[in-house]
Parts: sequence; structure tokens; C-alpha cells
Amino acid sequence: MRRSGMTLVELLVVLSLLGLIFGIAGLATGNLRLTRTDLRAGEARRAREQAITWGRPVRATLDSASVLFLPDGRAIGSGVDPLTGAPRNEASR
Repeated sequence: MRRSGMTLVELLVVLSLLGLIFGIAGLATGNLRLTRTDLRAGEARRAREQAITWGRPVRATLDSASVLFLPDGRAIGSGVDPLTGAPRNEASR
């Protein structure tokens, strides 16, 4: 006579493997937070996009630097590269 189902050992092995996989995935996703530089770059991109979309200058404050983004995509201010509109990194200041 053949029995269907699974044994307790098989169930424990599957549960321990799932726990290990979810534990590693949880640790990996915990390191996906944005850094301060990433947040500054996102704020600058958003302000630049708004200036281009709205067709008027938009001022953004990136840390202590105030930057004016023009409708043609250029930026004026000490906190960004005037050609690309990208925030300058701390080393180039």
C-alpha cells in the first residue's frame, strides 16, 4: 500500500530552506536605501524637469547651495555643473 503526502523531515527541510532564502533576501534589500548624494541628484533632476516642462525657471535648494534651473535645461548656481545640470560631488567643490 502506497502512502501519499510528505514526511516531517521533508517539511522541516523545505521550511528551513525557505527561511534561509527569505533571510538572505531581507538582508540584501535592507541595503537598498538611497544615499544623501542620490537624494541630492534626484532633487536636482526633478527641479530641472519641472523647469523644462513648465517653461519657466525653477529654484532648488541642494544642501546649502541654491540653484536656478532654466527652461532650456541649464543650471545657474554653485551646487551644480552648469553644462549638465548635475549636482557636483563634494570632492570638486
